[in-house]
Amino acid sequence: MSIKIAFEEPTSANVLCLGVYEENKLPEPTQKWDKTLKSLLSESLKKSRFKGKLNQSLSVFSPEGTQFILVGLGKSSEQNEMQSIKIGGSIAGALTASPSGEGAVEIYNLKGCKDEELVANLAYGALLKSWRFEKYFTTKTPDELYNVKKITFMTPDLAATEKCFKPLAAIAEGVFFTRTVVSEPGNVIIPETLAKAAETLKKDGVKIDVLSTKEMQKLGMDALLGVAQGSVHEPKFVVMQWEGGAKNEAPIAFVGKGVTFDSGGISIKPSANMEEMKYDMAGAGVVIGLMKALASRKAKANVVGVVGLVENMPSGSAQRPGDVVKSMSGQTIEVINTDAEGRLVLADALWYTQERFKPKFMVDLATLTGAMVICLGSERAGLFSSDEKLSKNLLAAGEKVGELLWEFPMDEAYDKDINSDIADVRNTSTGRGGGSITAAKFLQRFTNKFPWAHLDIAGVAWASKDLSFCAKGATAFGVRLLDRLVADNYEK
Repeated sequence: MSIKIAFEEPTSANVLCLGVYEENKLPEPTQKWDKTLKSLLSESLKKSRFKGKLNQSLSVFSPEGTQFILVGLGKSSEQNEMQSIKIGGSIAGALTASPSGEGAVEIYNLKGCKDEELVANLAYGALLKSWRFEKYFTTKTPDELYNVKKITFMTPDLAATEKCFKPLAAIAEGVFFTRTVVSEPGNVIIPETLAKAAETLKKDGVKIDVLSTKEMQKLGMDALLGVAQGSVHEPKFVVMQWEGGAKNEAPIAFVGKGVTFDSGGISIKPSANMEEMKYDMAGAGVVIGLMKALASRKAKANVVGVVGLVENMPSGSAQRPGDVVKSMSGQTIEVINTDAEGRLVLADALWYTQERFKPKFMVDLATLTGAMVICLGSERAGLFSSDEKLSKNLLAAGEKVGELLWEFPMDEAYDKDINSDIADVRNTSTGRGGGSITAAKFLQRFTNKFPWAHLDIAGVAWASKDLSFCAKGATAFGVRLLDRLVADNYEK
């Protein structure tokens, strides 16, 4: 179950994808084929409901038996990078109609697009959409699984297209890494195995340190360790460094919440949909996948990735509501709800990151609050930040790659809702309102005034239906966004 991208003219393509604009206008080279086939394509369009819109496709067979799949390009005036990637995703879906699992694509010479960038983005979109997690199926037939094996993209400029596609393929590697670890069940991905997965990045040139429980105890990470104390699986703390920038230049830092399974602890969750809590480590998965993407494409920047990995379980040794723990920062935390555990993990991870690396800024990612899902659904992630420039750069990067953010207020007034009567701070607010904001305000207390942004990805880490860039399941939302943030603003 894979897709191979080969930039070469196929010698015997019996399935060929061609593009059609909205209102069934034919671009080159579709016009060329229509002429060769004596208007077969245009006549077939007239007799169909196909209108050239995105995600539409139509199969037409020539008298010789060649299958032509017409793929909607949308409006000719809207052709750009994002549109091309979406079209590539449509191609990956449309080619499931290919009996052989193979096909060729002849879409180039579109208005407003450079051929090499267009074809590279088409291939990138197809590659992103082709990924499936089918590891555990044993009884399904090949026809019931994703059957596309190879897509050949034809291009007028082979060398230029390959050059454009190479870094995109590297980013896709990071995306697929994240989707894989996020999709794995909680009995497979535990703190130890996720740490070992991160260690595979050593072969890509990433420096890896994995801290043990004793090392975390020595550092005073009792907020993180308190979450883990109810599980039989020991916590891990993974530090990743990619040194692609100037020597001694301060790095940029990304921090991920890695709760490999979240039962809620003593404040146990309802049983309905609890199985979804296997992806409560999506923030950590994104950070590790991002580091892989940056290393794979040899990013010219110094980047640090830090993930705190724990499992939150109820047991006789589990943390209790009402417990008070001391964080690495020295601040004490009253644990009101053991299901508000991700912020405890991030409190120590953020403090460790700023204290050790003194980064230019920190961005953390976490499936942090259910309130975020209620507020934004599955369309955007929440953005909370102490730095206006960083916010603007994040918003811009998200728009460019189609991973959209929405910025929330961070007024000081929200701080009073997390003041504790017996400790420095409580881990949940006193009321029900603004839950995502008060969670972000909690995190802010552990950033030591470093430029910082928090991305709450609770609603976007997992897709309940097929999307333009991915099938139903783990999305890896954040990998492409943060890669673009680095590329556009911090590489020289």
